[in-house]
Amino acid sequence: MSVKASGGTTLVRQQIFRTVPVSTISQAEQQDRYLGRNELGELDTFFKSGTKRVEIAQILTAKSDLIVSRAANRIFTGGSPMSFLEKPPEPEPAMAGQSQSSTLQSVTFAEEETSIFSGVKNLFFTPSSGPTPPGFRSINVARYGPANMTKSLRDLSWFLRYVTYAIVAGDPNIISVNVRGLREIIENACSSAATVVALQEMKAVSTSYFRQDTEASDIVKQYFDVLLTEFDAPTPSDKLRQRPSSDQQGLTLPQIYANAAEARSKFAMKPGMSFREKEDIVKAAYRQVFERDITRAYSQGISYLESQVKNGEISMKEFVRRLCKTPLYRKQFVEPFINSRALELAFRHILGRAPSSREEVQRYFAIVSESGWAALVDALVDSQEYADYFGEETVPYLRGFGQEAQECRNWGAQFDLFKYSAPFRKVPQFITLYADYVRPLPDRHPYGVGNDPLEIQFGAIFPKETRSPKNAPAPFGKDTRRILIRRGAGIDNQLSNPGARGKQPGSLGPKVFKMSPVPSFTTGNGSSVKYAESSTQAIIKAAYRQVFGRDVYEGQRLSVAEIRLENGDITMREFVREIAKSEAFRKQYWTSLYVCKAIEYIHRRLLGRPTYGRQEMNSYFDLCAKKGFYALVDTLIDSPEYAEAFGEDTVPYERYLTPAGQVLRSLRPSTLGDKGIVVKPEPEEPRFVQLGTPSDSEMRTAPNIEFRASQGVSPQRQQTKVFKLTSAIDKVQVQTVVRAAYRQVFERDIEPYVTKREFTELESKLSNREINVKEFIEGLGCSELYIRQFYTPYPNTKVIELGTKHFLGRAPLNQAEIRKYNQILAAEGIRGFVSAMVNSPEYIEAFGEDTVPYRRFPTLPAANFPNTERLYNQLTKQNDDLVVPSFAPVTPFGINS
Repeated sequence: MSVKASGGTTLVRQQIFRTVPVSTISQAEQQDRYLGRNELGELDTFFKSGTKRVEIAQILTAKSDLIVSRAANRIFTGGSPMSFLEKPPEPEPAMAGQSQSSTLQSVTFAEEETSIFSGVKNLFFTPSSGPTPPGFRSINVARYGPANMTKSLRDLSWFLRYVTYAIVAGDPNIISVNVRGLREIIENACSSAATVVALQEMKAVSTSYFRQDTEASDIVKQYFDVLLTEFDAPTPSDKLRQRPSSDQQGLTLPQIYANAAEARSKFAMKPGMSFREKEDIVKAAYRQVFERDITRAYSQGISYLESQVKNGEISMKEFVRRLCKTPLYRKQFVEPFINSRALELAFRHILGRAPSSREEVQRYFAIVSESGWAALVDALVDSQEYADYFGEETVPYLRGFGQEAQECRNWGAQFDLFKYSAPFRKVPQFITLYADYVRPLPDRHPYGVGNDPLEIQFGAIFPKETRSPKNAPAPFGKDTRRILIRRGAGIDNQLSNPGARGKQPGSLGPKVFKMSPVPSFTTGNGSSVKYAESSTQAIIKAAYRQVFGRDVYEGQRLSVAEIRLENGDITMREFVREIAKSEAFRKQYWTSLYVCKAIEYIHRRLLGRPTYGRQEMNSYFDLCAKKGFYALVDTLIDSPEYAEAFGEDTVPYERYLTPAGQVLRSLRPSTLGDKGIVVKPEPEEPRFVQLGTPSDSEMRTAPNIEFRASQGVSPQRQQTKVFKLTSAIDKVQVQTVVRAAYRQVFERDIEPYVTKREFTELESKLSNREINVKEFIEGLGCSELYIRQFYTPYPNTKVIELGTKHFLGRAPLNQAEIRKYNQILAAEGIRGFVSAMVNSPEYIEAFGEDTVPYRRFPTLPAANFPNTERLYNQLTKQNDDLVVPSFAPVTPFGINS
């Protein structure tokens, strides 16, 4: 059973879109340096053009309604589109001598120029809005409908607003975040071709206001071009976690969140870089591993490792490994801490994240306890996760929000790990966090705060104080429900007798207020009900007290509804509905509260019980999200449960309450001693200590444990991720398959500036379905880059080993296979060798036509599995050893030579 819980939350801050100063200063801050000359020049240019940018935004804002009207008239026919534009608040009266047309009105600007000369001027001076996209048709206003018209004009106003924001900020990030991915949505609701025509018209009209200012016109065109490009771009795919595992919560991060997050530079040590670039990459590695640039402020450094990584003698992966094993690192991050805290910091420095689960902490804690710190570093650096994210060249980076989806159960603790520097935060966080998961459920809150006095355990309560709440959530699932106690006889609770909810409580329960009708006259429209005047005010007061939880003020009373109740025009059920829909109730229990918390309060007031669990809460939350507050009130009062429990004439009362609520209303017997003295309970031994202590029957010797751990083969039996091309129409999938093929054949990511467009033709053919993935792999193996990197520097035996690794996903089976491929290599060359391997029956059976080759785990013959392990675990660029060396055949016993 997987634990699904929340690890607490950090202080929520408003998202601020990027501007040129923020982006520039943030990048320098991340690299722990002062601003460079180019960055200062960029800031100087931005601030000098600030006045012009503000003037452009002011002009576009003043002419916004006219721009939108021109765009709407371009795509709509059969009416006046601007009559559907949302009007701003009424402006103040114009001063004497001020033209009415200078104020921002909705329809005024649409009809600003009505003379014949103005029409002729527009005919000759309005610039072209660009080519009309295919599939464009004008939209009839009458058929489109007023609601759709209002939404369309509102969307066009938003597009113009995004452009003005971006012009002032100097950064088009706000356009990318808010516009990319809208094409599919608008296509379903209206027409993307019409939207493109409207945006082109807005661009042409906006540019026409700056005919005399070339610089301002270029700025407007630049940002409108970004708007059109982002709108035409397809919806970006979600960012998936690259660590699928049974003990982790698999999450996806929408790409728009990643675009809105703070940009973080990534550094990779590539061959052919300049000395200055390599120096910056080495400093980035220092900032990641040591949490600061030790070369600048502390005059420290590991010179021999720096020279090796700069000269290409070791990869960045080896550089990080050796940095974590240096005495300097051990002195700062290992020796001052206990093993659990050192383990957390190692995860931060090497993998860029926090430990993900109890099982992961236990697994790596056993490594550092048994084999020492060096073994832990090797286990993290050699892990498949490190290879997937960073490879051989990339410097590790913090994988926080914006980089990948975050797990809920270690959310708060991970952000604390990223936020605080190690020398100032020495307390281990995750071993305590995960140990609390095994505690029982009572008096625990799923959002991290225990002993909630309001018993709202299925809603969210965000503390107002800035200090972090207790990051110890309870593992509540969607099927978890409360145990509720009925106010009355114990046998009538929801577990023992669910059908008894319609019974009214006796003397043990709450007092029930019920209207007692008396006969009255009958009119032509029907019979009327007259209630007893003696108890009406008491019942009305009880209704207010139940719904509001208190006596209301005189100004909050509903006088009209009370008179109608007394006259028998409405029932008590309708009176309760009127109270629940009043403005005072809405302000107290809806406007000022979070939705889940508001649902809990309203549910208790109207139905007399807390919600049963998350499943019921989810249905109410969905209702509130779609229809709002009043629909929630109507649903509760019109529910069959309300009719069974209270009917038409009974004031709602508290029918069920939680055990915690019952205890809060009375003294706890366990807190009173014989003489009324508070007795402190004995501290309970922590659960993780109990689980970590083995029993006598489970005691094993160290040799027995080592034998059990080393027997058998690796537990990994299959490839965790298989890349297969199923649809050439999906360009994102094609690009993903292409990148996976590069990593398989070249053992690293291949960027366009490395290949110099060598594989453009192959990628185009694969995207157009002219070739399949198998032929694409064969083309990569026959390329000049593959020949230069994996054929020219090595002897034939090593070339054959690398070929079987890249194209068949294994090591050579035996010497006979090596001899066979050696003959092909000598006779037909590298291209014939690659063709024979890709077109072999083994390749067809294992990968087929549309699957990228991957590492396989064959166990026959017996030597192939360890040979494949060695071949995949060694570094190709730093190791020339042969995995399957030549050997002399052994003569069997009993046979003479």
